[in-house]
Amino acid sequence: MYGLYDFLTGPALWITFIIFFAGLGVRIAYLYGLSRERDRVFYNHMDAQWAFKSIIHWLVPWASVSMRNQPIFTLMFFVFHLCLFAVPLFLLAHNTLWDEAFGVSLWSMPEGVADVLTIVFMITVVFLFLRRLIRAEVRILTTAWDYFLLLLTLLPFLTGFLAYHQWGPYQTMLILHIIFAEVLLIIIPFSKLGHIILFFFSRAFIGFEMGGRRGARSW
Repeated sequence: MYGLYDFLTGPALWITFIIFFAGLGVRIAYLYGLSRERDRVFYNHMDAQWAFKSIIHWLVPWASVSMRNQPIFTLMFFVFHLCLFAVPLFLLAHNTLWDEAFGVSLWSMPEGVADVLTIVFMITVVFLFLRRLIRAEVRILTTAWDYFLLLLTLLPFLTGFLAYHQWGPYQTMLILHIIFAEVLLIIIPFSKLGHIILFFFSRAFIGFEMGGRRGARSW
């Protein structure tokens, strides 16, 4: 078991990050080339100011009309993403791992805060899952793959929480936590989860189109 742990936190971790960053880079380059070929008109009215405004208004909670029309969903959506980034980046155990593997570490949040954020995150995942089941306009656009991605996003948090509190077999939960986290990172560049970086490009392009070309807001 410990041999597997050493592999997962050593070579597998390096491979995971290489695939993650290289995959995102390749996808961005591919989509950029495709847009230059098929959507040249966007580049005729590039406007950094409109791009910035578009991005900011979709990064700030309730800054757009559509978000204000769905206040509860907006709250859960932003809490989901906040916890999704904050816990992995600022968890003490993760920073210890970053330091051992890469020689770098970030500020670490108190473990009690990490616990609360993990629980809140899992609640938001359940909310988003039920929303996809209950809301007809969302359910009709949802595929089995979407449900799988949501579940895969949940599993590293769930197994990490169980491992930390030693609920169930600790070593098994720890190994599953690492495996699910690495699989998630590998899948991100090749799935809808790639929006973690593609969001900024798409919102900038919408800003170009709506603001730079039509002089109208996209939010």
